[in-house]
Amino acid sequence: MPTISFHRIRVIYCSILILFSAISFSGCSKIKESKEANQIEKTDKPNVILIMVDDQGYGDIAVQGNKWIKTPNIDKLHAESTRLTDYHVSPTCAPTRAALMTGHHNYRTGVFFTIKGRSLILERETTMAQVFKENGYNTAMFGKWHLGDNYPFRPQDKGFDEVLMNNGGGVGQTMDYWDNDYFNDTYVHNGKFEKYEGYCTDVWFENAKKYIGKQKDKPFFCYLSTNAAHSPYWVDDTYSDPYKDNENIPNASFYGMIANIDENIGKLVEYLKSIDLMDNTILIFTSDNGTAKGAKMAKGEDRLDGFIDKGNNAGMRGIKASMYEGGHRVPFYIHWKNGGINVGKDINDLTAHYDIFPTLVDLCKLDVKEDLKFDGSSLVPLMKGDKTNFEDRIVYVNTQFSTDPIPWKRTALMHRNWRLVEGTELYDLDTDPEQRTNVADQYPEKVKEYKAAYDKWWAEISPTFVEKPYFIIGNEAENPTTLICHDWHSETFTPWQQNHIRLGQINNGFWRVKVAEDGTYTLKLRRWPEESQLALGAKAPVRPALEGTSVTASKKGKALVIKKARISIQDNELSKEVDLNAEYVEFEVKLKKGETKLKTWFTLDSAEELGAYYATIEKLN
Repeated sequence: MPTISFHRIRVIYCSILILFSAISFSGCSKIKESKEANQIEKTDKPNVILIMVDDQGYGDIAVQGNKWIKTPNIDKLHAESTRLTDYHVSPTCAPTRAALMTGHHNYRTGVFFTIKGRSLILERETTMAQVFKENGYNTAMFGKWHLGDNYPFRPQDKGFDEVLMNNGGGVGQTMDYWDNDYFNDTYVHNGKFEKYEGYCTDVWFENAKKYIGKQKDKPFFCYLSTNAAHSPYWVDDTYSDPYKDNENIPNASFYGMIANIDENIGKLVEYLKSIDLMDNTILIFTSDNGTAKGAKMAKGEDRLDGFIDKGNNAGMRGIKASMYEGGHRVPFYIHWKNGGINVGKDINDLTAHYDIFPTLVDLCKLDVKEDLKFDGSSLVPLMKGDKTNFEDRIVYVNTQFSTDPIPWKRTALMHRNWRLVEGTELYDLDTDPEQRTNVADQYPEKVKEYKAAYDKWWAEISPTFVEKPYFIIGNEAENPTTLICHDWHSETFTPWQQNHIRLGQINNGFWRVKVAEDGTYTLKLRRWPEESQLALGAKAPVRPALEGTSVTASKKGKALVIKKARISIQDNELSKEVDLNAEYVEFEVKLKKGETKLKTWFTLDSAEELGAYYATIEKLN
């Protein structure tokens, strides 16, 4: 065996070391390149926080001309944002939320009212949460949804991974957990009731921050939608006290609720800065309709559509639910430092809620399916100074107050500075910003032109009304399912507040339901919600006022003597005598797969009839 010299061994050893080092260096370089690529990928995907405040109008912010309210944190965001000064939403909550979430006019989504089964978003609609999720984002919502609390309308059915919400359109409504009062309430967390300590707005923001902290290393979309400052106007006295005894302020508690929101926005911004997320987060602040209580009509004026003589409404006519400007022009601020959107800048062109989804698609470079078409347009060109697609656009907003759309009902057509209201009243905002003078007679050709545009739009969108929202029963996603009178289809009054239940409001309607599978189902009819554990013949105890807050006591309530219960669904027409000491009346029926209607009756000792306010339906195995 030949002898290998020490020198040769050393050369071979060094060669191996060099080769190993080269391989290691190459591997380290690849790891480094991979980390850099991941960082670039993360930077290219901004986080999105969309704050939607309830019932806060354009004039309910200090920086926008209100000399009585204090909103330092919203004011600061205003100073560092692109602002849409002619931005419009629907005049009421649910329609706005539907348009915002889908990029469609609310008519197309099936949502054009806040109750009567018309706040339910159609199953076929795609939300921004679903698109964000498909693009690798984690998604969450905190607060008010108001697009349906049952399958298939819930946030978790429409793309949200994490959900903490109150049911219905606000605390104290029939959909809400019984006797919630904004403080230490019970909310729905990922489909289950859970109790939380603290004031509602604080709960939404604190839990949003916890969520953000857990998701900070990957992109997220967070929809932070407060139920404040919606009625009832309940808040801790520390927030409302500064606004009391001021004759210029219509409602001190309403201002106090906004002060609390402002405080929470400030805390959120500081938190984002503390975890180094503020610069690459698209932060949006907006509202769902005109002011509810920040302005008050002159005596004798219409409560929605009149002229303002108290409070601040930024010089606009009408408040929440009005087809005049004060009902639907609201604040909209967007801030994103890494995207160069962090300097105070006004965009004065006509924009709308259904523009926001396509704008976020553009800003976040999201992939969308080819068949997803928007009624709105991306505002990114406007942000860059290109007005080509916006100079001649027409925007339609409305709130129907009915179960089926009616042409022109409570509708405003908007084009540049012109407003055509209900097809008959024409206003020029350049000369008449308060819409005091109807100039339709002076511009008959313009009225004719706008009505023709509306007719063309109506012909295009009205065929979509054929599709109705249906509760799906017997699906494993939600079985049992509890339906509530809030969603009755009815041409008369629908009980939408818990106080209506306490008083035994005499009304009825039907629910649209889709049976998922043939089978045997049970129906439990209640006068009181299940969590109250009250018997059919009971009188609910008064929920007391809350010291140190503006929370008032509930109505005293009324016991009903219910003699008989009756149901109608498919070919089942059944009735039973009622045991007033039981919590519910139960029926068992065989149902076939398909669309149908469910109607219930409670017959009182006076022979009057009302619907069962709560109906729980379960498919048996």
